[in-house]
Amino acid sequence: MDITVNILLTIATAATPLLIAAIGELVVERSGVLNLGVEGMMIMGAVGGFGAGYLTGSPWIGLL
Repeated sequence: MDITVNILLTIATAATPLLIAAIGELVVERSGVLNLGVEGMMIMGAVGGFGAGYLTGSPWIGLL
């Protein structure tokens, strides 16, 4: 039972950013605009957050 809960929590944690991006893309597509760069924006945001956190030494700046 404990491993099942851990697996479900890991899946939910890993899937949350993808679900948020998919919902955002769904809203954009419903408005009639084609946006092909969702994955690239997610990657650049992650790289930028890591770089900001690393250069400033503050994880809160990276999270912001």
